[in-house]
Amino acid sequence: MQLFLTLTWLIAFIASALAQRIAVGAPAEWTNVQPGQNVTVRVDKPNSLSGSQDIAIAIGLWPCGSTACSNIDVQEVLGDVVYSGPYTPQLVSPGLPPFQNFTVTVPEHFQPQQVSLSVAHFALIGAGSMPFMEVANITLIIPQAN
Repeated sequence: MQLFLTLTWLIAFIASALAQRIAVGAPAEWTNVQPGQNVTVRVDKPNSLSGSQDIAIAIGLWPCGSTACSNIDVQEVLGDVVYSGPYTPQLVSPGLPPFQNFTVTVPEHFQPQQVSLSVAHFALIGAGSMPFMEVANITLIIPQAN
């Protein structure tokens, strides 16, 4: 019986955590950006039936070098942190999930290559306020100059 209750609790926790996941709504994956350019990052938080309290996010840009970003573990590093602070998504546009926009600047020292844009999200979930952390990312391109 205790094993059944433990497994039930674990499944409920995993389902609750998955329901709290964020997504990078903008810019689109593979968007071209330039060093020094301001970029609007839209961090989406799909609606959920389970309770959560968003605490903060950090947005980072990590140059992937000569390796494609998909071939390295970009979940482990944010790189140059271009924003860190509160995250308070709001439902403001029909057809979009609750979100918050952040304007960040691509570091001037970045060279032409693929760049991982990563968003680390920290929240408290459930009635017991269990800590939850995740990282969502997309790949951007700094193209060669013409």
